[in-house]
Amino acid sequence: MDTCIRRNLVQLAQLRTGEQIDLPQLALGLLVGIFKSDFPNEKLYIKWKTRQANLLEEALSFSRALEKNDRATLRKCLATIRESKEWDVVMSSSLRIDVLSSIRHVASKLSSLPGRCGIEEETYYWTAIYHLNIRLYEKLLFGVFDVLDEGQLIEDASSMLFHMKSIWSTLGITENLHNAIYGWVLFQQFVSTGEPSLLGSAIQELQKITSTEEGNRNEDLYLSRLVCSRQTIGADIHLSVSKAIFTSVSAWCDDKLQDYHLHFGKKPRDFGMLVSLASTVGLPSADSTRTELIKLDTLSDDVGDKIQSYVQNSIKGASARAAHFAYVKSHGERTHALALLANELSVIAKAELNEFVPVFSKWLPECMMISAMLLHRFYGERLTPFLEGVSSLSGDVRKVVPAAYMLEEALTQLYNCHSKSKLHKPYLHKLKNYEIEKVVKPVMLDWLISQHDHILQWTRRAFEIEEWEPVSVHQRHAPSIVEIFRIIEETVSQLFGLHLPVDITHLQALLSIIYHSLDTYLQRIYDQLVDKKLLYPSPPPLTRFTEGVMPAMKRKSLEFAEPDNKMVKKLDELTIPKLCIRLNTLCYIQKQISATEDGIRKSLTLVRSSRNKRSKLEADEAEEENSLTHSEAVDELFATTYDSLRETNANCITKTRDLIGARVIFWDLRDMFLVQLYNGTVEGARLERLLPHIDTVLDNVCSLSYEDSRDMVVLSICRSALEAYVRVLLDGGPTRAFSDSDIPLMEEDLSILKEFFIADGEGLPRSLVEQEAKQAKEILDLYSLESEMLIQMLMTASELIDMGVSSEQRRLEDAQTLVRVLCHKKDRTASKFLKRQYEFPMSSEYEDPTSNLPVLSEIVRSTSTRWSLTSQNSFSSIKKKIQDATSEIRNNSGW
Repeated sequence: MDTCIRRNLVQLAQLRTGEQIDLPQLALGLLVGIFKSDFPNEKLYIKWKTRQANLLEEALSFSRALEKNDRATLRKCLATIRESKEWDVVMSSSLRIDVLSSIRHVASKLSSLPGRCGIEEETYYWTAIYHLNIRLYEKLLFGVFDVLDEGQLIEDASSMLFHMKSIWSTLGITENLHNAIYGWVLFQQFVSTGEPSLLGSAIQELQKITSTEEGNRNEDLYLSRLVCSRQTIGADIHLSVSKAIFTSVSAWCDDKLQDYHLHFGKKPRDFGMLVSLASTVGLPSADSTRTELIKLDTLSDDVGDKIQSYVQNSIKGASARAAHFAYVKSHGERTHALALLANELSVIAKAELNEFVPVFSKWLPECMMISAMLLHRFYGERLTPFLEGVSSLSGDVRKVVPAAYMLEEALTQLYNCHSKSKLHKPYLHKLKNYEIEKVVKPVMLDWLISQHDHILQWTRRAFEIEEWEPVSVHQRHAPSIVEIFRIIEETVSQLFGLHLPVDITHLQALLSIIYHSLDTYLQRIYDQLVDKKLLYPSPPPLTRFTEGVMPAMKRKSLEFAEPDNKMVKKLDELTIPKLCIRLNTLCYIQKQISATEDGIRKSLTLVRSSRNKRSKLEADEAEEENSLTHSEAVDELFATTYDSLRETNANCITKTRDLIGARVIFWDLRDMFLVQLYNGTVEGARLERLLPHIDTVLDNVCSLSYEDSRDMVVLSICRSALEAYVRVLLDGGPTRAFSDSDIPLMEEDLSILKEFFIADGEGLPRSLVEQEAKQAKEILDLYSLESEMLIQMLMTASELIDMGVSSEQRRLEDAQTLVRVLCHKKDRTASKFLKRQYEFPMSSEYEDPTSNLPVLSEIVRSTSTRWSLTSQNSFSSIKKKIQDATSEIRNNSGW
């Protein structure tokens, strides 16, 4: 069909060389040269033939210059063409040519009529059938859109528009008329597809009309004769084509701007382009009888009133939809409708502030104040009754108050974002606070007070049922502390979740909850622990070594008190795994205390920052004085609370850590360490037998402890092991005596013990272990000295002797240390000195501890040792005897 039409058009152009071709000539030429046989089916042929007849009818039949006879002839001929049977079957070719000649004769008469405006190449048909010309041109312009994607132009759109200029003279299209029609086409396609780029192109085309300089007089006369009718209330208004297009576009813009939140809430980018379009074409006047459009390029009262009406109508519509949405959603989500409504209105206020107000403020600077006032009033009317009924911090209050407070903050920001110096007219309305703080703050304090007792009770109950098992493999602390911090965090979150300023009274109440709950928990942990000193054995009796045994000598026995049952019961609950879980829990508390403090401080900063942004219109001086504005007072309050908690927690960590080491060495391994090590002979009871047992304990402890507490526990065990080793050296009892040949073996054992905890650099630092082993090394050095030198050192220290010095406080120059070294030294000189000066009995004079006396393990467990009367008297007089012997020692050079 395209080829067929092109062939006939070329033939027609060749026949009409030098003549201007008009629409009737085109239609008649096609009817002459195209036949039914040129179409693939009859239906397409009839459709095409009817379209040509309709075109001739539009072009010729309605002309006022047409005579009555000619109009009758034309109608008869067109009817013949439309009648398919008569035209295609009955009539011969010559008769069809006669019919077309009759039509051509009528068309020639009209074509010969002069144009009305004197424009070059103007024909009669430009103004006579301009409506048809414009409709045809409009249809042609719609061809620039891609049929597969109607929102996009075809690639050859620019070329197509360029070639379409060649038919302007046929259809009577001028450049201004082209810009108007093409802008209208682009606008219609945008409305149909919603593609923003089309709207931008439409604006560019329509702006060409408004920016074009005044044309020549004849062209302006011609354009003014192309009149369109527009119906209004009670009358028809006649407009030029371009003005009719502007009016139609303006009406569409006006309709969308009446509720711009509805149409552009999800597409704010299109809003700015729409306003640009409205600025190009103008806006309709409030008076429907006026045809003039309000231009936005002037800051007139009409423009301000128009923009204000848009803001008011759109805000009211958006608020009503938000209220309906909140009401419906509240039933489904079981959330108070006022909370949902506040969130929805906040979205509206945000859109106003970020998207719509910046566009409108050019013509109406106070539009943001109007928006804020309308939204504030709309929500306030619904919030006030709710606040009047607030008596407790219920679930509804927790949801409504934060949402309402944040909405008021957003509205305040919106209200104050204008520049007062640019306002066109004074805006006397002011935002009045919802008085949320005044209503809710007393309720907040009451709630915190009630939470205080509730959390304390819950803390006590959680501690009582705690079994000191880890939460999981990765979380090795107690579940109870997790729950305690969870409820603390919930309390903090609920308090600051209200988004209300927190004054010093509320902060004091909150920190009191945190302090008392954690302090109660820590004090209970501390009270459950056993003092490590209770695990230490009492010093055994002082004896002297002798190589011979005198059977006739009367043996003296020892009497021991029974172990403290209360302490034993506590220790049964304080197993090493449970002590490790306690220590992990304390380390967890240490971290969480800092995290809680940082979280509260951050929340305070956010609330304070939010408050500073608000423009408080009616300041309450009393409330301002009570508000949290002085950082020094806040810091002091935090320091008082958290420093005390950290100190208590540190004490608990120290006591637990020390107890773990003492329990392992002085309780669980007491038989192997304190009793068996060096018992009888050094060579027969070396330290190496003990290390596998300590290694097993360390593996268990390391698997239970956190990484940051692992070294702490290992150090505690190391320290207790070295302390126990010192006790074996000094308080080993009558069964231990060390000769000069034993010293290298003992030094080797000490070195093995140190290397065991250093673990080839993977354990404790060498410098730390060496420091802990310093006392043991120095005592071994004393054993390496000759007895005469030790006696001389004892003589020097005798005046400073203090038998009340504990084993932990021993010093090398201490007389008690020197006496005990002499007692354990397998040396005749030392034994003779101790017998003569202090009357110490021989080790062999005591009964075998494994027979009539309690077993040694029970003796070690005992928290107190009760000597026989004779032994007590002997032990109590040691200090006096040593001091009395000083003068004799000094005068006896043999000693």
